[in-house]
Amino acid sequence: MTRGLLDTRYGVETPEGIDLESQLAGPVPRILAYSIDLFARTGVIVAFAIVLGILGKAGNGFLLILVFLLEWFYPVAFEVLRGGQTPGKQVLGLAVVNDDLTPISWNASLVRNILRAADFLPLLYMGGLICMLLNGQFRRLGDLAAGTIVIYRLPQQQSELTLPAIIARPSHVALELEDQVAIIDHGKLLLQQSMTSLLQGHR
Repeated sequence: MTRGLLDTRYGVETPEGIDLESQLAGPVPRILAYSIDLFARTGVIVAFAIVLGILGKAGNGFLLILVFLLEWFYPVAFEVLRGGQTPGKQVLGLAVVNDDLTPISWNASLVRNILRAADFLPLLYMGGLICMLLNGQFRRLGDLAAGTIVIYRLPQQQSELTLPAIIARPSHVALELEDQVAIIDHGKLLLQQSMTSLLQGHR
């Protein structure tokens, strides 16, 4: 029996009946993106530790506050304010979005990042990795609770849409019902393709 390849395509249908599709990111690129973010946070902490070390106990207090803010709010701020991309995700071409492919909200980002503590258990994010491997959308516990997914985002230059300037003109021929339906369906298909490109490239 031939075993099919893993399908990482993810699609949703909007209330307007438009099908949107994106590509899910698996555990490996997500781990690499997290490693880049961890390295960046560690670099900032080390730099501030050197500077604040001259302040003694007060400096240690400021450093602990900085560590807390970076650990819990660094990913939240970037995900919400930078289109779902922390620096690590941006380097790997990833983005976190809601499971309906809309931009992630503050509440969803807070939930998914607070639950990183549960994903860390029992050691080195093994819980989160096992959870990603056991579901077809590569969601860790935080993603399941927040209703989010991590997708690949196309480079912006590949999703630029150039629409020609066309003057609307009335039809000289009376269209039958079947012709009108065919034209509307064709327009919906074009709109669907445009929406998919915009969501992947500009969100």
